[in-house]
Amino acid sequence: MLTRRSLLALAALTPVGALMAPSVMAATPETFADDGLAIRGIDPVAYFAGNGPVAGSPDHQLMWKGAIWQFASAPNMAAFEADPTGYAPQYGGYCAYAVSRGYTAGTDPEAWTLHAGKLYLNYSISVRAQWRPEIAENIALADANWPKVLEA
Repeated sequence: MLTRRSLLALAALTPVGALMAPSVMAATPETFADDGLAIRGIDPVAYFAGNGPVAGSPDHQLMWKGAIWQFASAPNMAAFEADPTGYAPQYGGYCAYAVSRGYTAGTDPEAWTLHAGKLYLNYSISVRAQWRPEIAENIALADANWPKVLEA
């Protein structure tokens, strides 16, 4: 039996529950970004130039897919602007191994792989060691899971 006091308590909690619901149901952002920076501020074009992870600069940055991308130079930024999907890491910069397993995880810019002209990032160097031996199979699994994993 509901009393007036229990009805008032229930009514008082309703707005709190309504405010909490959207954050609980929010999807994962399309791009992994640490403090708004994709690849933790590392220049994605530098990987393709054979330089590995190179810090980008606030002097050369742009917004793409909900994150700020930084570049070591104006030419690198221009290259990215001309072909962002060619330079951006696969799976929004989330850990490729995690995506292959059906979830998302952050990445370490030092744990990277270029394979078939694409950049893949992993959570850590040790996770990359698990990812690489069966890379073709892992990519197929990740491709099948992407972007569905963002909705989980």
